[in-house]
Amino acid sequence: MRSNRIRTTVLAATAALAAFSLTACGGDDGTDAKKPAASVRATDDAPTTAPDKDSTSPTDTEPASDTTKPAGKPATQPAGKPGESGDSAGKPASEPKPAPKPKSPVTCTGANTKVTVTKVTRPINHLLLTVTNTGDRPCYAYHAPMLRFDGAQAVFRVLQDSRPQAVVTLDPGSSAYAAIGLTGEPNGRKPYPSKHLGVTFADRNDGPINSASTELTLPAGTYWDDNGFVTYWQSEMDQALVY
Repeated sequence: MRSNRIRTTVLAATAALAAFSLTACGGDDGTDAKKPAASVRATDDAPTTAPDKDSTSPTDTEPASDTTKPAGKPATQPAGKPGESGDSAGKPASEPKPAPKPKSPVTCTGANTKVTVTKVTRPINHLLLTVTNTGDRPCYAYHAPMLRFDGAQAVFRVLQDSRPQAVVTLDPGSSAYAAIGLTGEPNGRKPYPSKHLGVTFADRNDGPINSASTELTLPAGTYWDDNGFVTYWQSEMDQALVY
């Protein structure tokens, strides 16, 4: 029985050895030889080296040089007004408008002036007559105003010593002055009380312009006599009140 067990063992070992020999010989057969070839083709299709990450990454690519950028539009400046310096200097400047011609003077009358009368403290017994040009052109204040107290027939006496060297010209808005001396040297006659004063302008020939007379209300307590006077029109108040 021991010999049978040994024989069985030897037979099993012999069978295993035969199977091993068949396996080793099968490597030369055509079917098995194709397997490594397929493996080789798969390897050839794959890239042999890993791609360089730095050379393909879009974020690591260096920016293009400034020379490749499109040229911008040329800078332009808005055209200036004519006559300005700089870019607009080459443009012809607009010619200045000619100054308007001055309006020719007219005669001062009650229609283009305003006349006022006021009482002054110095000299005593004097009134001040003021005429202001309210028109739009100069006017000539010729000679002296022609005065009548309360509708008297005769005009008040004009003081010839007060004649100015030239005719007084009033620009629009400017004024001229005449002093009224209410009384003169006592002559034994009582002064006349008055409430109103008529003012008539004179023309160039010292004639009355009756069409544009002015009537003023006199300050309360006004008295005058035959020795009173009125001066010529003066350009300054002080020049009128020296008489």
